[in-house]
Amino acid sequence: MVDKTLGDAEKMIGGSVSTLGKGAEGFSKEFMDFLNKYQVIGLAVAFVIGSAATKLVNSTVTDIIMPIIAVIIPGGDWRMATLEIGPLKFLVGDYAGAIIDFVIIALVIFLLVKYIMKGDTSKKV
Repeated sequence: MVDKTLGDAEKMIGGSVSTLGKGAEGFSKEFMDFLNKYQVIGLAVAFVIGSAATKLVNSTVTDIIMPIIAVIIPGGDWRMATLEIGPLKFLVGDYAGAIIDFVIIALVIFLLVKYIMKGDTSKKV
C-alpha cells in the first residue's frame, strides 16, 4: 500500500516538474523576446558609453576650458562671488559657473553629435 501511494506521489511530482520546466522555457523565451523587442541590450550599452562620455566631457570642461575662462574673467576666484541681501547670501558665482558649464557641455555634445551624424542633425540618434 505504501509503494502504491509513493508511486502515485512520484507521478504527481513528475508531472508538476515537467510542467514547471515548460513554464521556465516559456519564461525564458518571453524574456528573450522582451530583450529583443525593446532593445534592452543596446540601451545598456548606450548607457555605459554615455556615462563614459559624460566623464570625458566634464573633464574637458573642468580641466581645459574653464581654466581658460578663469584667465579671461578678471577677479580671480569668480566662482566664490556672493550677493548678500540682508541675511540672505546668494552664491551667484557658483550659479554663473554652473550655467557656463552647462552651455559648454551642451555645445560640446552638439558638436560631437553633428560630427557623428555628418552634419545632418535632423536624424535621430
